[in-house]
Amino acid sequence: MSGTTTAAARCRREAGAGANRWVVLVVLCVSLLLVAVDATVLHVAVPAVTEDIKPGAMELLWIVDVYPLVCASLLILFGTLGDRVGRRRILLLGYALFGVASGLAALAETPQILIAARALLGVGGAMIMPATLSILRQVFPDRRERALAIGVWSAVAAVGAAVGPLLGGFLLEHFWWGSVFLVNIPLMLVSLPIGRLLLPESTGDRDGPWDVVGALMAAVGLFGIVLGVKKLGSGHPPFAPGTALALLVGGTLLAAFVRRQRRRANPLVDLRMFARPAFSTSVGCIVLAMLALVGLELIAAQYLQLVLGLSPLQTGLRLLPLTIAAMAAGLVGSHLLHRFGPRRMVSLGFCLTALAVVLLTAMGRHDNAGLLLAGFVLLGFGLETTLFGAYESMLSEAPASSAGGAAAIGETSYQLGAGIGIALLGSVMNAAYAPGLSSVPGVPTAASNAAGHSLGEAYEVAGRLGGSSGEALRHAARDSFVHGLHVTLLVSAGLLVLGAVMALRLPRVMECGTSADVPGPREATAVQPVRAESVR
Repeated sequence: MSGTTTAAARCRREAGAGANRWVVLVVLCVSLLLVAVDATVLHVAVPAVTEDIKPGAMELLWIVDVYPLVCASLLILFGTLGDRVGRRRILLLGYALFGVASGLAALAETPQILIAARALLGVGGAMIMPATLSILRQVFPDRRERALAIGVWSAVAAVGAAVGPLLGGFLLEHFWWGSVFLVNIPLMLVSLPIGRLLLPESTGDRDGPWDVVGALMAAVGLFGIVLGVKKLGSGHPPFAPGTALALLVGGTLLAAFVRRQRRRANPLVDLRMFARPAFSTSVGCIVLAMLALVGLELIAAQYLQLVLGLSPLQTGLRLLPLTIAAMAAGLVGSHLLHRFGPRRMVSLGFCLTALAVVLLTAMGRHDNAGLLLAGFVLLGFGLETTLFGAYESMLSEAPASSAGGAAAIGETSYQLGAGIGIALLGSVMNAAYAPGLSSVPGVPTAASNAAGHSLGEAYEVAGRLGGSSGEALRHAARDSFVHGLHVTLLVSAGLLVLGAVMALRLPRVMECGTSADVPGPREATAVQPVRAESVR
């Protein structure tokens, strides 16, 4: 007990010495901005990428999806490695790799090179993201200050999501699509020296050997599961050899990973944290929230450009209310958490998001700016409210000495939810879209099959056909896309309602996270006593 207390005190001294915690927060937010911009900047560039390097349907899915999937699979590895060798060290290495990979992506001339570059960006993101959150956990041991810091941190993530499409749209109107990756390099050049000067170094529990085998098992297992989901969404039957093998290998490796961690004296991931309802429920809520957000955002960008005919910059501006609302939710999140508690806050966020998604099912072939504005504002505020409450509850349940591992679990949930969201909702979209093009009058079967891959490809096929057949195919594809969008929104709404029910397992009120977190006179009745396991 005394050794653990001494180690925790040492971590706090290392995190706080030589740097004001609020200055450290600013640097960490810049780090997060780097990753958040890259997660969304490509969304408005998808049509331009399709036209230039002509990826197939599966290649296009991997171009968008490989970044969050690689990032998700490696977060545990780098999060726990940061606990051992130093979180700042891993963060700075991530900056360097992120910059190099951005240059490679900008100059890619084939889909394969772009996929490889996006994968390297995922490696860099996996080094950056858990480090920012674990350092924040160390620098802010007081739960009330930490709640405010997480609110600022999550608001910056929303800023990155907002800047991404806007910046991407601006660059696409003046330069080529590869320029959307070049924006990462100046941010990296600024962040690297500033981070080296200002960020404190901190480490966590270094007992026992680091489980490299376990990290590889988790990474390959996650890839297998998501690859199986991708194949199912592409029309492969569930018992096809490739699909079944991917799901079987992925599930087996993840099960073996869990078994291995339970048996090890010094596990890579302390699975005992999942025995705490607040921790496990928060992780599940993060997955569901991101699953809904990223898939819908990608489909919405295609709807705005390909159905409504907006330019990339106009598309970014239309998506801006979503991220402004998310920023507002992040900034008031600390107040909402104190007032309503985690349970009501997260459930309310899911319900608001589900309402927004149902509202957006009224979208059709024609522009309705008021409907889109209301839907996107509700969507952004609801999802950010959910994510804020879930992240704060998850971090407060984890011991400070395992901050890197806990942050890695949270960010794995975030990225895995994003990756599966793109794959799952994209698969639902494709399954609802393709049948509408199977029997268009005057269109050959081969052309109909090609048009069924995506709306962008359907427009290209229609352009080659020309005449009345081409026009009929164009109208059919647009109607089928809108139908697929409605089906996807309803599926997403169902998942969000499931999240609202899941959130009922969270604590009713906000509890103190450390002994330093002493309630004031007006707050004493709203805060529960400090729990023994939180102190340990």
